[in-house]
Amino acid sequence: MRVRHCSPRALLLAIAFTAGTVSPLVAADPAPTHKDVSYGPSPHQIMDVYLPTQGRGPYPVLVWFGGIWQPSKHAARLDFFLPARCAVIAVETRTMTDATTDKVLAPVSYVMNDAARAVQFIRMNAGKWNIDEKRIAVGGGSQGALPALYLGCAPDLADPRSSDPIERLSTKVTCVAAYRSQPSIDPRRMQEWVPGVKWGAPALGCNFEESLKRHEELLPLIKKWSPETLLHKGAAPIYFENNWGLTQPEKVTEMDYKVHSPAWGLGFQKLAQQAGVKCHVKYPGHPTDDYKDIWDFVLKELNATSP
Repeated sequence: MRVRHCSPRALLLAIAFTAGTVSPLVAADPAPTHKDVSYGPSPHQIMDVYLPTQGRGPYPVLVWFGGIWQPSKHAARLDFFLPARCAVIAVETRTMTDATTDKVLAPVSYVMNDAARAVQFIRMNAGKWNIDEKRIAVGGGSQGALPALYLGCAPDLADPRSSDPIERLSTKVTCVAAYRSQPSIDPRRMQEWVPGVKWGAPALGCNFEESLKRHEELLPLIKKWSPETLLHKGAAPIYFENNWGLTQPEKVTEMDYKVHSPAWGLGFQKLAQQAGVKCHVKYPGHPTDDYKDIWDFVLKELNATSP
């Protein structure tokens, strides 16, 4: 079954309609300028393009990735970015479930390869969509942040000798926005950062317990696909934000908290700093000096105008 995630604004609208009234403070998100644009042969390789209606462009753009377990796409903060003359593109990728069905050795490779192709495809169409190919931010929430972090940390994946003109284009991005993120697929590192957490199956083609036992054998795959292993001095600036602090909130289950703890971002930040990469972590009681929040970070890194 195809799963579509509602934006917070869309959810509020649904509640208002159910109650029989629509609050004037809640407006529906605009329709995409270009809907379900295909960037590959799979029905899951699609994107929605939202372009500002003000300003002349070319516009900077935030590319927001959806689910990596079940297919989904949703745009991030259209109410914030479009008035700032910043385009937003919601990307759906093939999932690890798809890859498992296809018996791919490292299921996470489907997601990462599609994320790279999506950015290359956007560059290919930058002129047609009036987008600035030199100002591309990537991001995602929870699971969707993983492919964004991969693009930000990996070296340029362009293949100048490819027969596919899309694959010849750069995958470099300006910055990465990671909200409530799990930034690693290394089972040992996960438990170092968040003791007791279990996450990542079937990213490496096996369950979590087996991935711990086979860690040495799986290291080549981990080093190829896990964002923190790819950190290098030329990596893009990164901003982690979390709505929870370092203490588990009431009415939040232990596993939900562990999977979404800000400790992930703090662990990643130490490695980023060692690699000479700018990395910011925000959560309640832990603000960042130069940026109000994750959205402010994206606009400032893209040199866009605040609304």
